[in-house]
Amino acid sequence: MNLEKNRKTADLLTICNKARKTVKGFDSVKQCAAEGKAFCVITASDASPKTIKETEFVCGRYGVPVLASGLSKDELAGLCGKSTAVVAVTDKGFAEAFGRILGAEK
Repeated sequence: MNLEKNRKTADLLTICNKARKTVKGFDSVKQCAAEGKAFCVITASDASPKTIKETEFVCGRYGVPVLASGLSKDELAGLCGKSTAVVAVTDKGFAEAFGRILGAEK
């Protein structure tokens, strides 16, 4: 990931978090996806392969796109206030913006 993508992702995630349109942590993200409230899920660059696999499985079941970010767990923690490898976005507009920034990677 390049620095520009990371900066845009971090900026948008900050706004999204302040608007209370994020859900942090695997179990909370899983529940959010099951309830149909998640529009996309962002993963940390240093998330474990097991976490990514489980996230993609759960999100695939509910049709939620998984976007790989270039931000580490520590960087996500600084932006979201909680150490986590996955963040769900609960607003369609924000999710579409993340899709444009991160290129709808899976």
